Amino acid sequence: MNILFDNVNVMSHSGPNSFGKKLSMAISVLGHSISLAPAQGFVPDIQLSFIAASHKYAPIVQRLDGIYFNSEQDFNLLNKPIEATYKIADAVIFQSEFNRILTQKFFGEHENAYIIHNGTDLDAIEKIQPLESPIIDQFGEVWSCASSWRPHKRLKDNVRYFLEHAPENACLIIAGENPDYRVADTRVFYAGQLEWSELISLYKRSSHFIHLAWLDHCPNVVVDARACGSHIICSSSGGTSEIAGINSTIIEEEEWNLSPVKLYSPPGMDFSKKLKNSIDKNIDISFVSKEYENTFQDVIHL
Repeated sequence: MNILFDNVNVMSHSGPNSFGKKLSMAISVLGHSISLAPAQGFVPDIQLSFIAASHKYAPIVQRLDGIYFNSEQDFNLLNKPIEATYKIADAVIFQSEFNRILTQKFFGEHENAYIIHNGTDLDAIEKIQPLESPIIDQFGEVWSCASSWRPHKRLKDNVRYFLEHAPENACLIIAGENPDYRVADTRVFYAGQLEWSELISLYKRSSHFIHLAWLDHCPNVVVDARACGSHIICSSSGGTSEIAGINSTIIEEEEWNLSPVKLYSPPGMDFSKKLKNSIDKNIDISFVSKEYENTFQDVIHL
């Protein structure tokens, strides 16, 4: 197949774009031709549009990573291009069951819907060495978290969980830009924005990865940290638990009714409300790419 990856910037470090880069490489390995932009002489059989289509060049498979529902934004206006693609798409791929339920509440059901969770490159991860540093070598354990920090990512709760649950000889490394909470503690370090390989090195050194974000969809940082062997600690809200892995620690929260909400004012968390995760999803990008391939073939043969 000739597959056009639409609305993907492989130079960007954002979640959708970084996943798009991994997926394009994995689908190429399956023998398909990939174009990251419309090109003369390249006639696509399928157009995989991330979030919203720029234009229609072929049957569209829309890959959704979420929609807008923050009541403090004009979410209806922000959702318009996403919904417009949703209505003309030949198929829609949701990255989590949570994502499917939420989107169909706002846009209605799609007659050709698939759920394919995010994956990562296990072969590339295998080749990366765990982080070594004289500073963290003095600690018995390394915990970590990573995000492009915004209030609903709950950095303060991540730090609080670490301080209340980690051993005294453990440290926490916080990666990502714009941290909105800082604490002066000799066991807490701020690493700033890291390249993917540096994050993987950090995760491979980490015994635990904390991601207590509220109403997240299918965070790639959790997929990567799990692939590196970190024990995931996450919220029951949203779709994170779907990819956190067997026996990961889930902090239970009240179920959301899917109505618009002040996303940047997340509720407080009660860390005593814990359960062990029972969901197990395959996060190998080679498996995920075959799921996408099957979807494309379904659409072509509609």
